[in-house]
Amino acid sequence: MSALDSRPTPPPQSGLSRRSFLKYTGAAVAASGVLTACSSTPKNAATWSMWSSSPAERKVWEDFSKYVEQQLKLASIPTLTPSGPYPTKLDLQLVSGTASLVTALNGTLIPTYASRGAHQPLDDLIAADPDFKTDDFYPLSRKISSFNGKTYAIGFDVAPTVMYYNKTILAKAGIAAPSKTEPMTWEAFRELAKELTKPPDQYGFTCAPAIDDLVSWIYCAGGNVMNDDQSVSTLNRPEAMQAIQFVIDLFVKDQVTPPISNLVTESSLANFMEGNVAFMQNGPWQVVNVRKAKFDWDVIPFPAGAAGSTPRVSGSSFAIPSGVKGNDLELAWRLLKTLTSTGALDIYAKAGRNNPARLSAGSAFKPPPDNLGVVQDILAGKVAGGHAFDVTTNWNQVKQLLGQDLPRTFLGQVSVADAIDGLTPRLDVLMKQHQDNVRQAEARKG
Repeated sequence: MSALDSRPTPPPQSGLSRRSFLKYTGAAVAASGVLTACSSTPKNAATWSMWSSSPAERKVWEDFSKYVEQQLKLASIPTLTPSGPYPTKLDLQLVSGTASLVTALNGTLIPTYASRGAHQPLDDLIAADPDFKTDDFYPLSRKISSFNGKTYAIGFDVAPTVMYYNKTILAKAGIAAPSKTEPMTWEAFRELAKELTKPPDQYGFTCAPAIDDLVSWIYCAGGNVMNDDQSVSTLNRPEAMQAIQFVIDLFVKDQVTPPISNLVTESSLANFMEGNVAFMQNGPWQVVNVRKAKFDWDVIPFPAGAAGSTPRVSGSSFAIPSGVKGNDLELAWRLLKTLTSTGALDIYAKAGRNNPARLSAGSAFKPPPDNLGVVQDILAGKVAGGHAFDVTTNWNQVKQLLGQDLPRTFLGQVSVADAIDGLTPRLDVLMKQHQDNVRQAEARKG
């Protein structure tokens, strides 16, 4: 999922001509090799787009497509694209009028597309449809799918970051399995990671050297990337600084993580799957991949900081492009409802792809791992908690900026304080740009 945010930074939409936009996106898309995949939208067919980067994922979407055909009695035509080039391809399709009736959106991109007016608010469609019940969706999924008080998408998955652990390593060390209901404290986790580190054969912890993983620690410490009204960066405040320093110390001072040979290609999943790492920070969207592990494993709640165990909650949704009108809009709404129905999400959950966004589909997400129910318990507020991933309308630019400078702290090449001091003025500029984007979006609404 995180690969969805690795696209080139798009230009501002305001004042951008179609020719200029195509010139920009054309270069990026040609580089990604997906230009020839663009085609016009067939009539009287249920067209939808989705990212898909593995045979296992493709199988899920093929089953979705069969389900759509059964329910709507129409041809279902999914356009599947690898996650990396998916947003760039979607940009091109939107501007050229060839986008599908329904398009999948990663939650981090919903404010971006909504603020541009690229996708339409769904509140009128929801209000006019007595059969559609929004209260069957987790509240955090509804929050992730909204922007500026409007619903722009309907969720198909939502989940908190959890901690995977290698049961085999802990058992060999004579260490009891961690609690599935009581999150460890940060210090207990740190000491356990140190105890289980025996370089070069075994390490205690792995995570991605990036803001997407740091942000869970920041939320657990009571901090955030930005203030509540998203007008200034708050990474330089004590809570966020403490969290970042804690993680960097795991890498640089305690050295409980596998050595980083390349910041660009570092993969926490690959590290964990080698079987010599005790704990991996990740989401349940990796269950479908970790099921291939040749060792026993499970998941537990994220370690609790000063603000408790409140890691980021991420989600993805389906949305309808603004250009879909008239009879096409009626079909698009029926298609969107089908793609996010309990029947479709049962298919999704049974495949272990991720936790479904509907409460009524949660029971289909079967073990392994044994503790998988903790995901639904966290979302329901029964165990620990979760924090919606707060993003801006220009989050891709924020992420790119943080990705340029912050990773060097994981190598010990620059201190956390120096890195954040250097980043803060530029982050504040992006926060002002975000505020401008919101004002322009409000002006378009009239």
